[in-house]
Amino acid sequence: MPAPRIKICGVNSAGALDAVIAARAEYCGFVFFERSPRHLALPEAQRLGARAAGHVTKVGLFVDADDATIANAVAAGALDAVQLHGEESPERVALVKAQTGLPVWKAVPIASTADVERAARYIGSADLVLFDAKTPKGTLPGGMGLSFDWSLLAGWKNRVPWGLAGGLSPTNVAEAARLTGAPLVDTSSGVESAPGIKDADKIAAFCKAARCA
Repeated sequence: MPAPRIKICGVNSAGALDAVIAARAEYCGFVFFERSPRHLALPEAQRLGARAAGHVTKVGLFVDADDATIANAVAAGALDAVQLHGEESPERVALVKAQTGLPVWKAVPIASTADVERAARYIGSADLVLFDAKTPKGTLPGGMGLSFDWSLLAGWKNRVPWGLAGGLSPTNVAEAARLTGAPLVDTSSGVESAPGIKDADKIAAFCKAARCA
């Protein structure tokens, strides 16, 4: 089984971005959600987007954002893909794809087999489905270090391109990749020293562990 592609999400500083590039992760995530400690303002997104150009694929994360918010962030960060992490419908996913001309990923919160089955709604609209842990109501939709029962994905496999998120860290990513066969792994809080503060050593360890899966 080939090693999974790697996304480090919540990159919000030059140091964190440089660590992602040095560790040879394929994707970095820029968060455009004001409630998140990893939120990027547009001027900083522009600086980081320019710094990342040619080194790593830039994915912008949005939560039930309006058209203008997405368009402005795509332009500022010169984004390569859009990740929708809210309650967006398949129709909304398709519309964002049409408006931006970019690949669109849809995060789906998972706590049961029924949640996995609901992800099938996005076949045909999302370019990638990202399975993440369902968080408690009223909290952030991701980036909280929560995981879910990976065995729930046993019936999914390759019905559409997909990735695994939720509580992944340098200590468990290799096992997660082996058990699920995930073609992509995504982490945020798992490579931080504090909420919103990326740790270069943890980023390097995560990427090394993922490639050893």
